[in-house]
Amino acid sequence: MANLMDLLQGQLQNGLLDQLTGQLSGASKEQTESASNLALSTLLGALTKNASKPQGLEGLYGALNNHDGSILNNIGGLLNGTAQGKSADGMGILSHLLGGSNIFNIVEMISKGSGMNRNNSMNLLMKLAPVALGMLGKQKKQEQMQPNNLLDFLNNSEAEVEKQMPQQSLIMKMLDRDGDGSAMDEIAGMGMKVLGGLFKR
Repeated sequence: MANLMDLLQGQLQNGLLDQLTGQLSGASKEQTESASNLALSTLLGALTKNASKPQGLEGLYGALNNHDGSILNNIGGLLNGTAQGKSADGMGILSHLLGGSNIFNIVEMISKGSGMNRNNSMNLLMKLAPVALGMLGKQKKQEQMQPNNLLDFLNNSEAEVEKQMPQQSLIMKMLDRDGDGSAMDEIAGMGMKVLGGLFKR
């Protein structure tokens, strides 16, 4: 089974990257790609972190009933704001996964890593959160995952990302610190442009 990051990058290369670039004023395709890599790897880290606790895993497993992958069939509606419901609520997903104060640290990281301005970085993160959760829900449904299978899938996906991108552990460190900027400084010191471009094929 492919890992979650591979599935999400497949979605990007299947036209989503071009659509996102068109939605972000003044952003180049290269910036959008780098920002998307950072956003998706952070979302994967947040999902894995949440699922690592029994209560979090139970909550995520139940929430995926509202994120069954159907949003992936309405990408146009998601991007132009006409898609409705929990599956399209990017800010709601981000608030739950990242916590309110951490969202702004993530946006800053994406902005520095891609060269994209903060407004576009925030917009991109809000658009990709429903895509990430929808892809996870689709896999859960297709593979008839039980909670332990879901956790294994996320852990395996995270491990594969860390092989390609050792800095992923720093993203996890930042997620753990709930607003502490020191991990952000450490990530910046490793070369954000490199971090944003590591997944390019």
